Amino acid sequence: MALKTFKSYTKSTRGTVLIDRSNLWKGKPLKSLTRPNNSSKGRNNYGRITSKNHGGGHKHKYRIIDFYRKKFDIKGKVIRIEYDPNRSCHIMLIKFEDNEQKYYLAPQNIKIGDEISNGPNAEIKIGNSLPLKDIPAGLNVHNVEMQPGGGGKIARAAGSSVTISGIDGNYTIVKMTSGEIRKIDSRSMATIGVLSNPDQKNIKIGKAGRSRWLGIRPHTRGVVKNPVDHPHGGGEGKSAGGRHPVSPTGQSAKGLKTRDNKRTDKFIIRRRKKKRGK
Repeated sequence: MALKTFKSYTKSTRGTVLIDRSNLWKGKPLKSLTRPNNSSKGRNNYGRITSKNHGGGHKHKYRIIDFYRKKFDIKGKVIRIEYDPNRSCHIMLIKFEDNEQKYYLAPQNIKIGDEISNGPNAEIKIGNSLPLKDIPAGLNVHNVEMQPGGGGKIARAAGSSVTISGIDGNYTIVKMTSGEIRKIDSRSMATIGVLSNPDQKNIKIGKAGRSRWLGIRPHTRGVVKNPVDHPHGGGEGKSAGGRHPVSPTGQSAKGLKTRDNKRTDKFIIRRRKKKRGK
C-alpha cells in the first residue's frame, strides 16, 4: 500500500500522511461477522480507569477474526480485502467450498481470487496456515500460536512477522522482531507470509482531531500536576521532576523489567534487545 499526502490547504493537511486505501473494499463489512464494539474508555470490569487518556472516538463495529484457522483440508478463496478499524493490518474475507465465510488477517502480496487452505496438508505458500513442524526454516510467518489450539497470539500487527530458525526436538525455534529467540511447540499453527500494511509506521496524524477520532484523549504531563496526582508534580515554578522518570503509580519508566512468569522462562533462548537510551 502506498502513502497519501495532501495539498496544504490548511496547517493540518500540510503535515498529514495517511495510508492510501483506494485498493480496499469500499462497502460495509459482512454483517454476520460483526458485532457491537462498545468502548471501555480505558476502564476495567470494575469501572476503574486502568488505561489513561482513552475515550470518545468514532463509532465502529468489531470484525470477528478467526485466529484459530481450524478449518482443515478445505479450500477457500479470497473474496475481498478490507480495512479494519480495530487493528493496524488489513483483513481478508474468505469464502470456502462449503459456502462458509470467515475473516482472516491479510498478508502482503495476497490478491483477490487467490486460494488458501489450512492444515498439515496445505501447500507452502503465502496465506496458508500449517503447523510449525511442517514449515521450512527461514520462512517468515505470522499469527503464531503460543500453545497448540490456542489461537494466534504472536505477530498480528501491520508489517510484522517472525522467522523460523530451526527445530529442537518437539519445539520450533523462532526469532521475533524484537530480537528475542524462543521455543514454541511444533504442533502450533502459523500462517506463512508477512502481514499487510507495512507503511502503517510511516503515517503522520497531522492534527489533534484525528487522534480524537481514534479514541486518544489529551495527555497531561506529570511535572505540571500536583504532588497528590503524580510523583513528578509540585515544586516552585517549573521543575524537572527531581527524580528518575516514573509512572503515576511510581513504577520506573526507564525499562524496568516487570515480567513475572518463571514457568515459561525455559522456552526463551535469548532475551529481546534493549531499546536505545535504556
